[in-house]
Amino acid sequence: MLKIGLLSGSIFASLSIILGAFGAHALKDQLSAYSLAIYEKAVLYQMFHSLGILLLTAIGKNMDVLDFSTSIWCFIVGIILFSGSLYILALTNIKWFGMITPIGGTLFIIGWFLVVFKSLSL
Repeated sequence: MLKIGLLSGSIFASLSIILGAFGAHALKDQLSAYSLAIYEKAVLYQMFHSLGILLLTAIGKNMDVLDFSTSIWCFIVGIILFSGSLYILALTNIKWFGMITPIGGTLFIIGWFLVVFKSLSL
């Protein structure tokens, strides 16, 4: 899980910076205020959970008794579904992509609750 966590966390974090800069510069005059806010929310949640992946990977590596792999996978799939659907919604204005977003958000919540439960088992 170490390699997957480090790679996915760092790739998603890098992409959030790239996409954030793209949104701030290239899209600011192309999108409505509403679509730009959606796009920025996708970038924000992607970065939070990218850092979460990296943090859980580091903690898991240093504490052999804790396995955060399920949380990490929830965050990976959550980023793809939550942020990915928001990016597509903001760029295309195809509303049904908004129905995918809560699935990703639910995976984020599940991932964090799993961290709580794993931490309580110490």
